[in-house]
Parts: sequence; structure tokens; C-alpha cells
Amino acid sequence: MENKKTKHNSSMVATVKRRRNSSTIFLVIFIGLFIAIISQSFMSNNANDAAPVELTFSDVLARSGEIETMKIHEDIATGTLRDGTKYKATISYDPEMLAKIAESGATITIDNSKSMMDGFLTWFPIILGLLFIFWIFRGIRGGVGGIGRSLMNQNPTKITTDKPKTTFKDVAGIDSEKQELMEVVDFLKNKEKFRALGARVPRGVLLAGEPGTGKTLLARAIAGEANVPFFATSGSDFSGIIVGLGVAKIKEIFEMAKRNTPCILFIDEIDAIGQRRNSYAFNDQDREQTLNQLLIEMDGFANDTGIIVIGATNRPDMLDAALLRPGRFDRQVHIDLPDMSGRNEILNLYAKRVKVANDVNLHDLARGTTGFSGADLENLLNEAALHAVRNGRDKIAPIDIEEARDKILMGPRKVRKMRPEDKKLTAYHEAGHAFVSMMYADIIDPIHKATIIPRGRALGMVQHLPIDDKVSMTLAEVRAQLSVSLAGRVSEEVFFGADKITTGAESDIASATRLARYAITTAGLSPRVGLAAVHQSSNFSGHSALENASEKTAELVDDEIRNWLNAAHEDAKKLLVKNRKTVEKLANELLTRETLTGDEIKQIVFGNKKTAKRKKSAKK
Repeated sequence: MENKKTKHNSSMVATVKRRRNSSTIFLVIFIGLFIAIISQSFMSNNANDAAPVELTFSDVLARSGEIETMKIHEDIATGTLRDGTKYKATISYDPEMLAKIAESGATITIDNSKSMMDGFLTWFPIILGLLFIFWIFRGIRGGVGGIGRSLMNQNPTKITTDKPKTTFKDVAGIDSEKQELMEVVDFLKNKEKFRALGARVPRGVLLAGEPGTGKTLLARAIAGEANVPFFATSGSDFSGIIVGLGVAKIKEIFEMAKRNTPCILFIDEIDAIGQRRNSYAFNDQDREQTLNQLLIEMDGFANDTGIIVIGATNRPDMLDAALLRPGRFDRQVHIDLPDMSGRNEILNLYAKRVKVANDVNLHDLARGTTGFSGADLENLLNEAALHAVRNGRDKIAPIDIEEARDKILMGPRKVRKMRPEDKKLTAYHEAGHAFVSMMYADIIDPIHKATIIPRGRALGMVQHLPIDDKVSMTLAEVRAQLSVSLAGRVSEEVFFGADKITTGAESDIASATRLARYAITTAGLSPRVGLAAVHQSSNFSGHSALENASEKTAELVDDEIRNWLNAAHEDAKKLLVKNRKTVEKLANELLTRETLTGDEIKQIVFGNKKTAKRKKSAKK
């Protein structure tokens, strides 16, 4: 073992010496040429201390009798006049003119020599070409793969090598995925148990999922649980402008892994080299050669090598089928965005790393972060910590959590000087959303808060806090959500008039249209369109079309979407007109306080009615 290390170290020393020699040769050549050019310029400047007089071509012809000497180099003439004045002129080569000047008694000489700069421009490319040929031949003398090794020395693969301390305790919110990968850990710890039964452990595991779901963290946790070396690299490290470099790098990293078995070999963003091959990619042969070498290396594993290749990608649909077949990436684990319980676990895990006040409710925070990945949740707590520090607090308070979530969802707070009428219209717009939401409180998610504080592009918004994660929506929920989405525009119409409506409902109308189209064309909730799935597809021009639909069906779909949106509009209008005073009260409270919590909105809308109902029920 010691001899191998000694040989490896001596080869590295020799490689370093060769690279230093090559660098020295280039450096000496450049310094020599630079000194020569500077010397020539210095000598020419010393030789011509007095600045010559600039003459035009017509001046030379007119003063031909005054010229004593003339030296011509290409189209530049220099010399002295009879009174000793030096001159310089740009002329054209004309034998008759030169003969006329010579008849006047001038001495004319023609200089056909080349300057140092001319020689530099002539010989420099030739010298570089010779040095490149010398470098190529030296690589060939280095044996098979000599050129590849030389290129890799100039462009090394970025490989992270260590034994991670991360374990499954550091990974939260993806319990089912961890269970899938426990067999890999068990194999790395107890190979004999699998060998006795004749079972073949997966040679490769593909982790697929949205960005930030914990693919890299999970790969490190596998190596940490098994206490084996962890080699990490990225798919982009195997691509380069030099053809064949990716193949050499694939060989290099797999040879390294074989010398350190058992181990984990992690390739992040594997779709950079593992994209599906096709007959039209004539200009991407290098990537295909790199992929072929990866397939060969993975297929060449023995069953008991102890090397587990883990690949991570956001786009598993782009990968080549040969890469996903059994014997290569046998197991594919899809990591979904965490559900509410998973988000709660992740928040509790990250909350141990920061100081959180006792009145912060992480369960409610998990409810209000639907669609957040693990990385998003970590970033949310970090933003909350930064906000707490800026405001002089030593612990994260609920107000810091609220500010961080609003900043991530809507953008940073904007300091805008709004006209009173714009602010009033925004308050009535959000009051419309909030009131109709309360009317459908038993169907849709409860309100968390309503605000008219501008953030990002939004002038205000009403936030809902889901009780749990929904996997589907009923027809009643879809209809109610459409009414809530259009309630802001309806409120503008009811309280300000049809000619005072604004563009502030742009995002509401867009989201309502998407929901209605999905319910009608995909979910089959429209009796008129029926159960036929008429999916939406995008073409290259950016316009959308309906798949497998005739023109008549497309017109029917458009007509049905308008009917649904019009019905939601009328439903919201009836509710707002009938409860006009309550909506006005809600809008005025928003104008006064700018932000209202869900409980405060509930008190304004239901207040005395709910109290009266409770008293009646108590008497009974």
C-alpha cells in the first residue's frame, strides 16, 4: 500500500515538473519578444530625439529643391532639408517624382528591410504552432491516455471527497423515501447477508424531484449512515469544449471509486450528460460518448463491488432509457414536495439551529407554506432571523415569521405614495375577497389575514391558511373559489361603478380562468363538455391549443369557461349587494388598520350574529 502511494506521489511530482517546464518555455518566449519590441522602440526614439516636421505629399513635390536626403520605407519618407530640418511624409511610390527630386541634388535611398514588429507578427504564430505540436507528441509519448491525462491536468474534475457526518436524523419530511434507501445502507454495512441469499443490491439509485427537496442531503445521509467515503461531482463537470475530455473524466472518477470501495458515488444534475439520445443530434457526439462511457462503467460493476452510484435530477423525463434499465439505475426514488406533517418536521429540525420565541407556532407556519420545499422552509427561517436581527430582537418572533413569509410569497414591502382614491379602491377590492371567503368558510380554506400593504407587484392580498393538504377539489369548492377570486373585481363595480373598475384584478381573473379551464377540460366537471379529457398544450409559437379537439369542441370549451366565470361573478355580486354595509365596514377597517387577521375579519362579518346564535342554543 505504501509503495502505491509513493508511486502516485512521484507521478504527481513529475506531472507538476512537466507543467512547470511547459509554462517556463512559454514565459521565456513571451519575455524575450517583449524585451526585443521595447528595445527597438527605445532605440528608435533615441535615434530621433527631435520630432520631425510632418509634410504632405504636395509639400514634398513643391519643396523638392530643398530636400537634401530622403529615405523611403514602404510608403513613409524621412530625411533632412538643406537647412538641417528633419521631416516625415507619407508618399506614393512614383519613379518620375523620385527622378525629379534626385535631379535637384537630393540623395535618395530605398529601405526594404523588415521591422522587429513585422518579424514578430510573422514568426509568433509559427512558434506557437511548433510548441503545440511538441506538446501533443509529448502527450503521445506518455502512453495510452497521455493526452487525456494532460488535458485533465489543465481542466480537473471537481470531486468532493469525504466521509459525511450527515445521517438520516438530519433529513426530515421524507420518511417514505428514507425507508426506500435503507436497503442501500444495509448493503454497505452488511454485504455478507445479501450475498448469502443471492440478492443483488441496486447498483444505482436515481433521486428525482423538485429543486430544494433534499436530494443531495439524502445522498450524503446514506453515506453518513453507512460510514463510507462519499465522492460527489456534477454532470456539468464532464462536459467541455475539448472532445473526449468527458470520457477521460468518467474513467478517472470511477477508477477513484474502485480504489475506495465500499463507497457512494454521487452525480448531481446527471441530466447534463444523461440526456436521451436521438438520431438528429449529429453535433453533440461528445456528450453521447460521455454517456456511453458512463453506461459501460456502470454495466461493468460486479455485484459485490460495494460501489453505489446515486444520481440526482430535476428532469427524469429527459434521461436516456439505457441509463434507467435494471443493472444501472435499478431504483428510482421520486422526492415530492413535503406535505403538512413533513413541513412541520422540517421546520422543527431547522428551528433547533436558530433561536425561536416560545409564542411562534410552527404548526400554523407549516399550514401556511403549502408548496414550499425543504430549502424554501430553511430560507424562510433564515429570512425571519435576519428580520429579527435588524429589529434588535434576540429571538425570532411571530412578526418576523409573518414578514419573512410575506416577503417570499409576494416580494419585499414597497414604499409607494398612493393616491387616497387608489388606497380606498384597494381596500374595497380586498374587502370583497375577504367577505365572500367568509361566506364560503365551510367550503374553502379559512382566512389567515387581509392586508392592503403593497408588496412586489401586489397592492394588497387576502391570505388563506389551509387546515390540511388537499389532493382534490369538489365541484362546490371549485365554484366557491371562482366566486372568491372574482369578488375583488365585483366589489369595485358595486361600490365605485362599472366605469371605475381597474386592472388590479388581472391576477385574479387569470387564476380563475386557469381553474375553470382545468375543471372543464381535464377534471371532467362540466356536464356540457362531458368526461372527455381535452388537455391544454403549448406549441412553439407560444400560443395554446386544445389536443384532440375539433373546432366545435374548442368553441364549446371557451363558451363553458365564460359561463362558469359569469356565474361566479353574479354569485359574488349578489352576496356583496345584499351585505353592502358589512363590506363597507370591513373596507373602512382595512383603511384604518391596513392589516386584519382572520379572527378580526370574522368578528366584523359575523360578530353579533354568532353571539346571538350561541345564546339561543344555550337557552335551549
